Amino acid sequence: MANGTHVLVLPFPGQGHINPMLQFASRLASKGLKTTLVTTVFISKSIYSDHPIASTSFRTISDGFDEGGFAQAKSPDIYLSTFKSVGSQSLASLIKELGDSGSPVHAIIYDGFMAWALDVAKQWGIRAAVFLTQSCAVNSIHYHVSRGLLKVPAEGSSVWLSGLPELKVWELPSLIYHHGSYPAWFDTIVNQFSNIDEADWVLVNTFYELEKEVVDWMSKIWKLGTIGPTIPSMYLDKRLKHNKDYGLQLLHPNTSACMRWLNTKPNGSVVYVSFGSLAEVGVEQMAEIAWGLIGTNAYFLWVVREPEEPKLPDNFKHMTREKGLIVRWCPQLEVLKHGSIGCFVSHCGYNSVLEALGLGVPIVAMPQWADQATNAKHVEDVWGVGVRALVDEKGIVRRETIKQCINEVIMGGERGNEIKKNSIKWKNLAIKAADHGGSSDKNIDEFVAKITS
Repeated sequence: MANGTHVLVLPFPGQGHINPMLQFASRLASKGLKTTLVTTVFISKSIYSDHPIASTSFRTISDGFDEGGFAQAKSPDIYLSTFKSVGSQSLASLIKELGDSGSPVHAIIYDGFMAWALDVAKQWGIRAAVFLTQSCAVNSIHYHVSRGLLKVPAEGSSVWLSGLPELKVWELPSLIYHHGSYPAWFDTIVNQFSNIDEADWVLVNTFYELEKEVVDWMSKIWKLGTIGPTIPSMYLDKRLKHNKDYGLQLLHPNTSACMRWLNTKPNGSVVYVSFGSLAEVGVEQMAEIAWGLIGTNAYFLWVVREPEEPKLPDNFKHMTREKGLIVRWCPQLEVLKHGSIGCFVSHCGYNSVLEALGLGVPIVAMPQWADQATNAKHVEDVWGVGVRALVDEKGIVRRETIKQCINEVIMGGERGNEIKKNSIKWKNLAIKAADHGGSSDKNIDEFVAKITS
């Protein structure tokens, strides 16, 4: 161990937050730190692992809803406020317990969604790093809102911020564009920056080459380190041989069925469709996706979570059994890496975008909420790795649009070929950033050196 330095890693209790922070913990462990991932009691009872994670220990704190987690709370506001009060006390108790048992905590890496964890760290005289799970672009937008530098709701038709392209107001995160839609989540996201100046380090799940301009701008404000993409090593630099998947799952993937089916399909012929672990797609939109996929005449693998299945058009599974496979969940990294995948129809959740970038898969973007519209803007106009399927006046992406976008990406043509070329370029840059001596690897080494000094 690097001087026996013990680091607590504290993600917000959701799959999209646990995955990147657990991966970062694995990277730190490979550099000699002792790492402990802290989840809530309910999450610890809900997760399962195909591969035990030997490099990281696990402990729990309470969010006040040990039996049912978020679903047990009557509203996001109740959950988030209770988590803050109960979680702060529970985290302090854990720090004391670890100290008393001869395993004192030397640093805490906390999810920005849990800004209260920094206050607890300061009370105990422990150094702390905030881990921002969204892109630097999105973080910059939320920072500007938190400081009153960007008015909400946004005025005019466009916004210009340092280090970012011109953004139409509808390309801003939805909690800003549709201000008031989810007030408790808006407060949580903006409050990431309420005490950030007191953090010892600011870590962001991106890599320098991906967001140079905005990283340079943010680095003038904080001691900032880009440490991503936080994808398992065997999909990037391949230096951590045991690091083959995220390690913890809240949903059970149907791995064998997915991979068997993909193995029978030609290279680049399959459209992979997934809207992540949270998005809820309306019935009308579900039908348009279904008929859009049929219209392409391409093979498709579509992840439809169990609660979403009743929204599928009648008889759709039977109708498309020759061309499609519909599963409740799948091993996304394995799927994206598979040679049969031609494109990824995605909600543009940030982890999904990073995975597609890291594995060189073109994207058809159908953002739903939160940061996804801003991510989709970067996918199409900044990184050039995909196209956006735009909504109509009713907020629905129509089947013809979906069909056209998919065909544009997978059928070749000038734009499709350019997108594929850019996808390979970013894949190589992501691997280079994570590999020995790369920008993210250097930043992680620097962080380890400072934390152990």
